[in-house]
Amino acid sequence: MAIMKYKKQYNVRSYECDRNNNLRILTLMNILQDIADDNAASLGFGLDFCIQNGMTWVGSNYILEIERLPKIHENIVIETWPSAKNKLSAYRDFEIFGEDGTSIIRATSQWILINIEKKRPVSVLDNLPIQDVVNERAVNTDFPKMESIERIDNRFKFRVRFDDIDLNKHINNAVYILWATEAVEPDFRLNHNPAKISINFRKEGYMGEKIAVLTQMDGNISTHSIKTYDSDNERELARATIEWK
Repeated sequence: MAIMKYKKQYNVRSYECDRNNNLRILTLMNILQDIADDNAASLGFGLDFCIQNGMTWVGSNYILEIERLPKIHENIVIETWPSAKNKLSAYRDFEIFGEDGTSIIRATSQWILINIEKKRPVSVLDNLPIQDVVNERAVNTDFPKMESIERIDNRFKFRVRFDDIDLNKHINNAVYILWATEAVEPDFRLNHNPAKISINFRKEGYMGEKIAVLTQMDGNISTHSIKTYDSDNERELARATIEWK
């Protein structure tokens, strides 16, 4: 079976935009998850297939390159496709085109298939009904290791909310990117938008946990370590780097 890129049109609603009439980062990530689920379902290994087989997809890495964010009421086109795989992970890429047809966002992601009961990775090659991919990457990367921060310039603390939790009963991937962007100073955010976001998901986080986003600022680059800070169960949940413009 030949795999094709999956395409979907989307209109940016007013309530999905920030104070500058740009699509919110959280909404952007949710849209990517939504079209990925649509495409996976059409190929036979979406949410229903995973539940029936006692499995779930867990995100490992994302990289987004953003020329600009979609604007209020803009009609955009989103494409996604399975782009590569190996025994323990699958790669999914995305490209978003603005109303004028130009490419405005490119993204790639890495996913691991987990046995829900055992909470352990299972072979992608042995458990998917379709093995073909589109041999093209929107962002060429092997997801290199992300280093930890060297100093703390800002510390942002809060608790995980009920609405931060997804169907897998842990923090939704999109929320970590929101937290990283919220952890820089408000005056900086007023004059900068993300140009590139890299994030590595390391541990699961749960409702009610205390979270600290530790941020290092180096010019227009922010580096983040997202951790729990309960004394009995401190864990680093994610690392992120954002290049701003």
